[in-house]
Amino acid sequence: MSDIDDLEHSLRAAIDAAADEAALEAVRVGALGKKGSVSELLKTLGAMSPDDRKTRGAAINALKDGVGEALAARRVVLKEAALSARLAVETVDVTLPLWPSPANDGRIHPISQVTDELTAIFADMGFAVAEGPDVESDFYNFTALNFPEGHPAREMHDTFFFSPKEDGARHLLRTHTSPVQVRTMLSQKPPIRIIAPGRTYRCDSDQTHTPMFHQVEGLVIDETSTIGTLKWVLEEFCKAFFEVPDVEMRFRPSFFPFTEPSMEVDIRCDRSGSEVKFGEGNDWLEILGCGMVHPNVLRACGLDPDRYQGFAFGMGIDRIAMLKYGMNDLRAFFDADVRWLKHYGFRPLDLPTLFGGLSA
Repeated sequence: MSDIDDLEHSLRAAIDAAADEAALEAVRVGALGKKGSVSELLKTLGAMSPDDRKTRGAAINALKDGVGEALAARRVVLKEAALSARLAVETVDVTLPLWPSPANDGRIHPISQVTDELTAIFADMGFAVAEGPDVESDFYNFTALNFPEGHPAREMHDTFFFSPKEDGARHLLRTHTSPVQVRTMLSQKPPIRIIAPGRTYRCDSDQTHTPMFHQVEGLVIDETSTIGTLKWVLEEFCKAFFEVPDVEMRFRPSFFPFTEPSMEVDIRCDRSGSEVKFGEGNDWLEILGCGMVHPNVLRACGLDPDRYQGFAFGMGIDRIAMLKYGMNDLRAFFDADVRWLKHYGFRPLDLPTLFGGLSA
């Protein structure tokens, strides 16, 4: 029986070594085909004695069955391997790619970012945010702010007027956010501490002016505020906004109908390079106007100027955004150029905070 055992061993080794179904088929034909090794053994049974045929026939048939089972088991393994290989090669991804997340692709406009920065700074100093309509009456935009009829200061604003109504009154697009201050004083009792960011409109257009632009104004009304308080607020704001440890400011006399005394504010800077650097250098740059609220404005809003006093200030949001982030043309703010916004915009989730950094 050693020849049968040796044949079985060699056939099983050949079955295990078959790398694919073609090689396995060759092993099957060589073992179980008409002229295969197992078939040749079966042909020898006819010449044997009945006793030998009975014993050896059982062993050969067991070999035949064992080889058949081994071939079937190996064929299953090879079929699964072939299918896996085919799937790996022929796989087609029919799913759509994921859309980029708005948090990664979108950008916050510099105007919105700077407005959030302003709000964070002044909120830390106890200022609330007040808003008002873009379309105003002459009373809120001029008269209540100490602009008498025919006053030459009205010509400074290049106002967009609407057509007159039947009674001759004309509405207008507000030329500053100061009407919000008037509305606040008429609706609230002191103490008042607000900022009023928003859109404003004037007939002007060049590299540093646009017909629609953005301002933020601040107002404080109480019984104790002074110019010293005003100077401290503006110095703290400039240090926080421009993110410098110290600033030097210069207050120059000026004229605004709604404040008395009125001042223009310059900040020391270095303009020798391509960027404006604050807190150093020997240059001066005007950034805002301010002053103590005029008694006539307090009276127009129903407040007693002998009891209440306060200060107001205003600056262009677009202008300080240009100064801080190195933009040289105001008109690009309104061109809706995605390339510009990709470059100068801010990631949506990078919210400005005083402890984390306004422009971090």
